[in-house]
Amino acid sequence: MRLAIDHHTRYRFSSPQQRLVQTLRLTPGDTHDQTVVDWRIDVDCDVRLRDTIDGFGNRVTMLYAEGPLTEIAITVAGQVLTTEADGLVRGSNEPLPPELFGRTTPRTEPSAALAELARASAGAGDALDRLHRWNLALATRFPDAADLPDSGATAAEAFAGEPDARDLAHIFIAGASALGLPARYVSGYRNCGEGTCPPHGWAEAWVAGLGWVGFDPSAGISPDANYVRMATALDFTGAAPIAGIRQGAGIEELSVALQVERMNGEA
Repeated sequence: MRLAIDHHTRYRFSSPQQRLVQTLRLTPGDTHDQTVVDWRIDVDCDVRLRDTIDGFGNRVTMLYAEGPLTEIAITVAGQVLTTEADGLVRGSNEPLPPELFGRTTPRTEPSAALAELARASAGAGDALDRLHRWNLALATRFPDAADLPDSGATAAEAFAGEPDARDLAHIFIAGASALGLPARYVSGYRNCGEGTCPPHGWAEAWVAGLGWVGFDPSAGISPDANYVRMATALDFTGAAPIAGIRQGAGIEELSVALQVERMNGEA
């Protein structure tokens, strides 16, 4: 499948900023089932951009801008070829051992109630079957979870409330931890069939003998050819599409517009 992505992010500041440093995890990597055909990042003001790879193996662009800045717009556009892999992640850049992702963070630490549901839902059997059952249980318990900006909620807090799609990814990871299985957060894009699709988040878990396998608890499925992987980390904080610091007073206003469309014809 050929997916065209057009992603616009604009920051407006109530007071001029002296300096802006941002980490952009906005460039997908190539895998056996995901090939970047073309990709570019454009910024509407004078900036310095430096491409690098972070500790998780993600492609990262560092952005440096000197003020005074009252607003800045970042545009990402490109095309990616994807193939169906039943959720398997093959050929990705993996500098870290899977065991590291057995660690939890404050955002993926399971509560007693969350861990109990994960164990009860997963049941017995091999790891892959247990993870699929846990994934489906979350989709059933929390249907129609929306793609919303990150709230900063922990898995335990979100589990006790009304989680969004990113929260469900953290809840899935926390449940996988309770099952003794390494898991991680994934940020990326999803073709939702309507052109306008918010940025998305899901999870991947390590299954011995298979490798990393994707799970999207907001849909109850493993990611298919409609998904584009951008970055992975222990939780959203390490995989956020844009993160950074600014020097200046006042508040910032963020607006995001994203279109993910399937191009006519196949590869």
